[in-house]
This record gives sequence, C-alpha cells and structure tokens, in this order.
Amino acid sequence: MIALLLALGSSLAYGCADFLGGLGARKAHVLRTVMVAAPASLAVELLLWPFLGASFSSAAVGWGAASGVASAAAFALLYKTLAIGPMNVLSPVTALVSAALPVSVGLLQGEHLATAGLVGLPLALIAVVLVSAGSGAASSRPSRTALLLAFGAGAAIALQLVCLHQAPSDSGVAPLIVGRAVSSAVTLGAAAVLHRRLGAEKPAYGISAAAGVLDSIANLLFLLAARSGDLAVVAVITALYPVGTVLLARGVLAERIHRGQLVGLGTAAVAVGLLALT
Repeated sequence: MIALLLALGSSLAYGCADFLGGLGARKAHVLRTVMVAAPASLAVELLLWPFLGASFSSAAVGWGAASGVASAAAFALLYKTLAIGPMNVLSPVTALVSAALPVSVGLLQGEHLATAGLVGLPLALIAVVLVSAGSGAASSRPSRTALLLAFGAGAAIALQLVCLHQAPSDSGVAPLIVGRAVSSAVTLGAAAVLHRRLGAEKPAYGISAAAGVLDSIANLLFLLAARSGDLAVVAVITALYPVGTVLLARGVLAERIHRGQLVGLGTAAVAVGLLALT
C-alpha cells in the first residue's frame, strides 16, 4: 500500500512536470527549457542528500549515470513532443510506451501478482490507451513526427526507470544525484554544440525550473516506491501520469476531454483500486 501511494504521488508529479515542460518548450527551444529544468532537478536532489543519505558505490554510480543519459533524452524528446501537441493525445502515448518495458522487466525478474493484480495491471494499461482517445477530428490528430517523438520519449523514460530500479536499494539518493548530474552535463554539452540553432528566445525560467523540481520529486517517489513494491505494479501506476497532464491541459489550455478519455479516467480509478488489493 505504501508503494502504491508513492507511485500515485510520482504519477501526479510527473504529470504536472510534463505539462509545465511542454508549456516552457512552446516559448523557446526545447534545449533552453531543459537547460533550466535539469539543473533545478539536481539542486533538489542535492538538498535531499543530508536527509535521505547517499552511498556512491560503483553499482549506484553506474546505474545512476545510465539513468542520467536516458533522462536527458527523455527531457528533450518529451518536452518537444508536448510542445508540438496535442498534449491530451501525445502524453498518454508516451506513457503507454514508458510502462511496457518496466512492467516486462519486473515480470521477467520473477515478480508475481495476486488475482486482483492480474486484472488491475492490464486495466491500467487499457486506461492509458483510453485516456489517449481523441475525437477523430483532424485538428486533434498528432503528426507523424510528433508520434515518433512520443514513442522515443516513452522508450527513454522506460530506460530511466529501469536503471533507477536496478541501483542498489541501500544507495539512498545517490543514483538520482549521479543521474541528474549526467543529464545536466549532457544537456549543457548539447546546448553548447547547437547554440546557433537555439534561437534568441529566452526560456520561461519559472515554468522550466518548476518542471525540473517536480520531475525530481517524481523520480524520488518512484525510486522509493520501486524499492518497497513490485516494479511491474509501480511502473504501471506511475504510467498513469497523463491523467494529470490531460486535466491540466483541459483547465489551462481548454483542450477538450472526450468521452473515451472520461471512460479512461474511470478505468484508471478501478485499476488503482484493484492493484491496491495486490
């Protein structure tokens, strides 16, 4: 139950972070947004170090660094995807892809689910698909480029989560610190190489920093959830983060929530209830 609550908190934080990151990427080049978001995330994790501890073993550093490379790719691809839009379609597509790999890894590593979990797990995946349902109007259909970016972002997020899960359970926030330091270095290096292509627009500093802070909190909650529960369950609950993105897109950007998406929200609630019984 603790793992479930932590995963729900992670899902909510990811959804809010993605919404803000997508907004930030609409105001300036996506790399300018990530240049603010990634260091902001690192600052949060460094502040958590004295309270949660950190053990920088070779395994923690290695898996943390791998998660950082995946995180840098996820940041850039996801924010670019959400900047193109529509958010209420592309965010769930990314989430579905990001759930598939961690769930598969968890099951292959021998995790077993009770009957309620065997029903709740596919229901949660179905919920992600339903939440992505659009109206079918041309204006609501994402471009091929946006869909490819969404799939790439989902794969990068999945790799990041799997790498964090593989880090030693007694390493504290070391994997997060190493990962964010690596992702910040990769981002700043890419920005230096591509500085002529970034344009003159300044990033939305407040929005971008808030996205980074929320992403850091989401990573921490996921890490704690994965250490106290099954990766398959934690990953699929975390993958419900589009619910937050879709609701924010509705409230702030007036993007429509269609009937299929409403059914998806209800299905997600049932799935979470079943997984809570696992």
